[in-house]
Amino acid sequence: MNTHSHHIHHDNTQSHHIHHDHAQSHHPHHDHAHINTPDGHKKIRENFFMLAVSATLHCLLGCGLGEVSGMVIGTWLNMNNINTTILALALGWFFGLLLGMLPLLRAGFQFRAALKQVLIAEGLSIAVMEAVEIAVQFNTPGVMDAHLTDWLFWKGMLLGLGAGFIAALPINYVFVKKGIRHVH
Repeated sequence: MNTHSHHIHHDNTQSHHIHHDHAQSHHPHHDHAHINTPDGHKKIRENFFMLAVSATLHCLLGCGLGEVSGMVIGTWLNMNNINTTILALALGWFFGLLLGMLPLLRAGFQFRAALKQVLIAEGLSIAVMEAVEIAVQFNTPGVMDAHLTDWLFWKGMLLGLGAGFIAALPINYVFVKKGIRHVH
């Protein structure tokens, strides 16, 4: 018996309800699990780890977009390593904050309030992620001298982003658990 199958049944009002054979289901587009109660109603149980993973991936997208853009631009313009790193960090922060603020601005937050919320909820995560990414790239032999067409350049970017994700995940988990982290 497939414990994850969905059955549609009709009640006497002919409205459709989806019944899950399993006691708990997790949908990839949700950050919580639905649990069937004995009376047939659903309650929501937050999945803090999955919320933290989602928040960290969101942070990684913004930071990664900015940092990789900065490294590509700096390398393309033949900037020295320090200036390239500063550009990458600045763009990482910019895109990290921007991606965090967009949902808040769409929801009607004023710019200043959205910026404050994102700095509180995501600032430490962005700082740790950026610091670890840069440290890994600087300490991976040859990465900082590699050119855009070198596999080593892209390997360094991937290693840095992966290490940044791993470093920021526990921070986001604590924030989610304490209710500090907002969810997109």
